[in-house]
Parts: sequence; C-alpha cells; structure tokens
Amino acid sequence: MAKRGKGKAKSKQPAKAIETVVEAAAAEPVIEQVADPVVEAEAAPVMDESPDVQPEEVQAESVTESAQAEPVEQVAPAKPSKPQRKRKVQARDQRPPFLVLADYEERSLAHVAGLPEQLDAPGLWRGVAYRIGSHRLASGFDEVVEILSIPALTTVPGAQPWMLGVANVRGTLLPVVDLKQFLEGERTVLHESQRVLVVRQPGGEVAVTIDELYGQRSFVDGQGIDVAQVSEGRYGHFIDRAYHMGEQDWGVFSLDRLARTPEFRQAAA
Repeated sequence: MAKRGKGKAKSKQPAKAIETVVEAAAAEPVIEQVADPVVEAEAAPVMDESPDVQPEEVQAESVTESAQAEPVEQVAPAKPSKPQRKRKVQARDQRPPFLVLADYEERSLAHVAGLPEQLDAPGLWRGVAYRIGSHRLASGFDEVVEILSIPALTTVPGAQPWMLGVANVRGTLLPVVDLKQFLEGERTVLHESQRVLVVRQPGGEVAVTIDELYGQRSFVDGQGIDVAQVSEGRYGHFIDRAYHMGEQDWGVFSLDRLARTPEFRQAAA
C-alpha cells in the first residue's frame, strides 16, 4: 500500500509545475519585440512625409532635374538694323505744269502703235485747241502756262470793257481779259464751266477767256489751207497759218503776239 501512495504523489508534481509555468507566463508582461532601427533603415527606404523640408543635396538634384526637364527658350540675337536707303530727291521741273503734262503725253503717244510715224511726219505742229465764238483756234504749248476754271473776279474801275477784272490766284493778282470781246467786240456769257488760258507777258501773267476747250491737236503740212479763211477782222493780226482737219478749219493763234500788243498790255498790265 505504501508504494502505491508514493507513485500517486510523484505523478501530481509535473501537473503542478505546468500550471505554475502557465500562471507565471500569464502574470509576466508581454514584451514587444522592437526591430533594430539600423537594420530597419537598411531594409526599407525612408519615406519623407514632409516635402517642404529636404536636404540640400536632394534639393539641388531636384532643381537640376527640373532644369533638364523643362525646355529652355532660346532668345535669338537681335538682328542688326539695316541702314536706311537715302531717297533720291529729284530736281523740281521748272517748266509750267501744262508743258510738263504735254511732254508726258507726247512720250506716251510715242509708244502707241502707228503714232510714231505720225509724230515724225514732215511739218508736224501740235498745240492746245479751243474755241472763241465761231472760231476754232490752236496755240502752241510753249505759249500756255496753265488752264484754269474762271476764278472769282474783282472789277477794276475805269478799265477797258473787255477787262473783266483781277483774280487772286495762289496769292498772285491775275488780270482776266474777255478775249472774245477784245477780238470781236461781243461780250462773253460767263458760266460755271468757263475756262481761262494763263498767258505769260512781259511783267507778269494774264488770263484770257475761251468758250470751249478741245485739248491737244496735231496738224501736218498736208492739211494746210489759206490763212484768209480763218483770219477775218482782228483775228488776222494773230493768225499766221491755218489747217483743215475733221471738216473744220483751224487757225494757229499767237498768244505771245497778243500779250505784246500795246493796247492789250496797257489794259492788262
């Protein structure tokens, strides 16, 4: 009987020991295993949660990368300014404007087919054609300074009846003569489209009225006629030659001789 009791006592001790270990384990605090910070740092990359603060080296690399990524706009060098060309100043033509236009017309007509032969025809004469009353006349280009519409007139007391008055043309006083009344004694009926021929005379210029302006006309010797057909009355003092063209008789009227006539000069001076 004694042997059996000892055996039971021995069998109970291991169970108590196990319980004691379990209780001790429960009583002791559980110690968390802390990872080695050095090993942790080497194992995993450091994530920087504050982007505003970076090491100087990292900031420098970021600036370099951004500079390489963004294209740099290249500014082209300024081109040297071209020297300005000096404009050639042509000398002003001293001829009257009417003669300048007549010269341009003559040169332009020289390039028209068929006209050069006419311009080279023997005895060619060209001038300004106009009408006074029933007379068709023409005067040389060199005798006509310019052609104007009739300007505003100021009468001159005590002047000849064919002296219409004086006009202020570009600051110059210009005597205006009724040429029809001077030649025929019949006064011209003035109208808005009335034209005057400006003629150069000794001591200045004078304007004479015409009834109608035809423009340029050209005549050749083969068209010549007797002067007596167009030079009746006072017209005979100023017409030296005449032509027949287009079923009309034309007399070449000398405005230069008219301007040198004493009677005309005394009233128009």
